[in-house]
Amino acid sequence: MVRKWSISTMYSVDEYNRLPRSTTANDEGGLRFSRVVEAEQQVVSGMKYYMKIEALTKSGDPKVFESVVVVKPWLRSKQLVKFGPSQGVLRPV
Repeated sequence: MVRKWSISTMYSVDEYNRLPRSTTANDEGGLRFSRVVEAEQQVVSGMKYYMKIEALTKSGDPKVFESVVVVKPWLRSKQLVKFGPSQGVLRPV
């Protein structure tokens, strides 16, 4: 069975990889989804998913990231609201 948030986790990594990067920044681009560490959902105007995701960097090192995705199925819409290195406890933003 595919959990409702599992598609959002892969979507968030794909969207993050599409973001433009600065050549001088510490680039985490090219991440590959590995696994969901933790996930919560909240009903808003649609569904808001708060996720901790483990992804592999270009060098193959695992890192944990926090991601927030809003899904509105009736509009066929997904929006990546937040994606960045994990700061510890998963909290709604």
